[in-house]
Amino acid sequence: MPVTGIELSEPMVDRLRSKVDERTIPVVVGDMASARAPGEYTLVYLVFNTISNLLTQAEQVACFRNAARHLRPGGRFVIELWVPELRRLPPGQQATVWQSEPGYIGLDTYDVLHQLVVSHHFRFEDDRHTELSRSPHRYVWPAELDLMAQLAGLELESRHADWAGAEFTAESRSHVSVYRRPAAEDAAAPVWPP
Repeated sequence: MPVTGIELSEPMVDRLRSKVDERTIPVVVGDMASARAPGEYTLVYLVFNTISNLLTQAEQVACFRNAARHLRPGGRFVIELWVPELRRLPPGQQATVWQSEPGYIGLDTYDVLHQLVVSHHFRFEDDRHTELSRSPHRYVWPAELDLMAQLAGLELESRHADWAGAEFTAESRSHVSVYRRPAAEDAAAPVWPP
């Protein structure tokens, strides 16, 4: 089964090349919302919160449409994504600590008006040296993803809280959602009401 990657970052492509050659896993350098890989596929996937790297709703919708363009009828688009923890955000506050352990603190700051979050990663060393890295994201609710899928001609097939298939609930901190491009015979089925 052929596998092709789409990657925007040349350094990440170089890192992949240190493990596997171009013939084994070809990569198209470009934006996941618009780059086109040759052929059609039975599976397109974005894992580890990748879709949240697109910082506007329009870019995220374009990504769904691009994934659908790459799928054969009956193919699946799989997304792994965290669920924003806004219930933990007290009124008037903009930040939550999502991980705290010796040598590391993970902190998210939210712009709830624009559905943006910046993840701040603080790493502490024994010599009192501290490293800070940040990554911006646009958080997306599962229901919003479902609408993006519908706009791209895909339908929700399943959603679980994790890769092990745990039930997705209101308490789930992440989800794995599987969207399906209808098979040709599904598309020909009558729609009710007409």
